[in-house]
Amino acid sequence: MTTEAVTGGDAGHARYTCRVRLSKTARVALEAEWARCRWIWNECVARSKKAHTEGEKAGPAALDKMLTQARRVTPWLAAGPSVPQQQSIRDFGTSRAKALKDIKDRVPQHRRAGMPRWKKKRETRPTLNCIRRGFRLKDGRLHLAGDIVVRGVWSRELPAQPSSVRVYQDATGAWYTSFVVPAPVKPLAPTGRVIGIDWGVKETATTTSDAHDLPHPQHGRTAAQKLARYQRMMARRRPARGHAASRGYREAKAQTARLPTKVARQRQDTARTWAKSVVRDHDVLAVEDFRPKFLAKTSMARKAADASIGAAKRALVEMARKHGRTVHLVHPAHTTMDCAQCGARTKHALPLSERTYACTACGAVSPRDKNSARVMLVRAGLNPAGAKGTRPAEALPQQAA
Repeated sequence: MTTEAVTGGDAGHARYTCRVRLSKTARVALEAEWARCRWIWNECVARSKKAHTEGEKAGPAALDKMLTQARRVTPWLAAGPSVPQQQSIRDFGTSRAKALKDIKDRVPQHRRAGMPRWKKKRETRPTLNCIRRGFRLKDGRLHLAGDIVVRGVWSRELPAQPSSVRVYQDATGAWYTSFVVPAPVKPLAPTGRVIGIDWGVKETATTTSDAHDLPHPQHGRTAAQKLARYQRMMARRRPARGHAASRGYREAKAQTARLPTKVARQRQDTARTWAKSVVRDHDVLAVEDFRPKFLAKTSMARKAADASIGAAKRALVEMARKHGRTVHLVHPAHTTMDCAQCGARTKHALPLSERTYACTACGAVSPRDKNSARVMLVRAGLNPAGAKGTRPAEALPQQAA
């Protein structure tokens, strides 16, 4: 079972995901209900496009009325429970409202949420969402609306009663359940230490503490060799047009589909393990608010993606919230040009090949990433000496002071 934080709302929430075992009856029922929800979603898309061109109403009330009328005249639609179908309309409304808000606020095109699109049968995976009144947990089994019962593979108990659940199928054909539960804060003992964190490509994270640096894991580079091997196997065993695929081709195809999932889990586990050690040993974290999206257009795109900076940053913020630590997100502008000792700024940006920072004002010389990590502490208003384990007394919490 894995966990991740869920943004939104006043209280913190976490998502617990676990594998499920499906009987043939449950699988058929889930796929049938997904077909109904997909029809509802596509009908909402059609109504939305018609409203855009003809000026008709396509709000939540009109879509709910459409669902009521459709269930009344369509026995196939009425054969399924109404809860996941209603949730499909809610999800569509949320996606459409966000897209309209981005258009109204003139958000740039590359950052704008797109309008909801059609869900084609051959291109989408089954996904069912249910709110609290559409499911219940009993004796380790998940009972969904419509008398659908699935058995979860539990590694631990849920910390609280879930408010919603999602049942979905991934690219490998495996089924999972994902519960949203309130995330209680578990504060740790104060340590009186602070840390500055700078993101990079040579090392995923460089900190002011040498013991907490995160080296590049290179999970994707290791898996690339296996991926090439499986793709060669598929190429050799590719069936001719009109012929069924052989067993070896199907096995190689399954291995190819499972490999990205394994790499993603490795990156996630590495990030969470590192984040736990950082949060456990420090009270305040000054983290570079780095957006690695622009690296996708550079020559370092593959290595930057393998570093999974976004996953490490997200895991760090989630772990700090869970244990009541303070996180300062520092703007990344000019962090490689400022001196952590005197605050002077170089006249020209340093090339990536230059890994040593030398200040012309005070003469301080240090590794480039270490200097940037100390700049995080300065910009967050913390004592730069905190890199050595100290912390200003005025910044200490009341119980620590």
